[in-house]
Amino acid sequence: MNKHKFIITLAGLMLAASMVLAGGKREEPAPEKENLTIYSGRSEELVGPIIDQFSGATGIEVRVRYGSTSEIAATILEEGRNSPADVFYAQDPGVLGAVEQLFTRIPESILNQVEPRFRSQTGKWVGISGRARVVVYNTERFNEADLPDDIWDFTDPEWRDRIGWAPTNASFQAMVTSMQVLWGEEKTSEWIMGIQANQPKLYPKNTPIVAAVGASEIDVGFVNHYYLYRFIAEEGESFAARNYHPRGGGPGAVILVSGAGILNTSRNKETAERFIKFMLSKVAQQYFAGQTFEYPVIEGVKTHHLLTPVKEINSPEIAMSDMSDLEATLAHIRETGVFPLYGSNEGRSLKAKG
Repeated sequence: MNKHKFIITLAGLMLAASMVLAGGKREEPAPEKENLTIYSGRSEELVGPIIDQFSGATGIEVRVRYGSTSEIAATILEEGRNSPADVFYAQDPGVLGAVEQLFTRIPESILNQVEPRFRSQTGKWVGISGRARVVVYNTERFNEADLPDDIWDFTDPEWRDRIGWAPTNASFQAMVTSMQVLWGEEKTSEWIMGIQANQPKLYPKNTPIVAAVGASEIDVGFVNHYYLYRFIAEEGESFAARNYHPRGGGPGAVILVSGAGILNTSRNKETAERFIKFMLSKVAQQYFAGQTFEYPVIEGVKTHHLLTPVKEINSPEIAMSDMSDLEATLAHIRETGVFPLYGSNEGRSLKAKG
């Protein structure tokens, strides 16, 4: 064997040996890790822990963009088909309904876990957790029996300078949308203008309203039920505020849901479905019941012992899909001058461009 053939043969043997040592095949690049991008109108404080739990349990890398529900919805509309979002997780059904044309249909196996009134009629979004609208009141000044039967009665001049509200908050706007469904546009406008005439104190969101009631800065406020229980958990039973579910029912006692939809531009639809399925699992629903004091939307999960059972609330039967006319809600609120006074851009349109 000449020298040239020997070198070729030796090189071949060395290559074969290296392939054996490497398992007989060339090293493949590591598979790309699954990822999911969530645009959340719910705060990181509330939902960050359960989203982290989903990521830890599945190994899926989750990126979350937090903001107010209205701001996040407007961002998705502005980004259009270039949006990186896979899931829009919203605080309330009104905004979900306003942008549901951007969602793909959720599988029936997921939708059917939730009763029909707490999901989209088109199957494009589904409720994740429930919250009741309440009147939070100062216990040093009132007993529950002293309060009006209906939220309408807070338009009476006797409540002047005693009310707190957050008209730029998505939950408040959802309550006003329920007024439109239950009362009609004229009476809804009269209520907003009646409350405005009583010079309510303006707040950016629910938490400072509850704090102000507990500190006797105001007498009552219109909020979601669960904010109170965080104060009680931190400050004890002596915290001077409690929730009132209006005896007469109506929009002041409506039960709303947070919810989620999958963007039809998502490149990770199966992963997004896994996320929503997880959020409707008993693990996640028990988190909402036990940690954020919300109402579960699936069967078989107990509510927190501090909460008034849903069956004891005189809540109106209203389908969340009927609450999609957010444009009309914002128009009614703008008529009162609340948005200009408050200096907010929350009243901007959520209609798709073009």
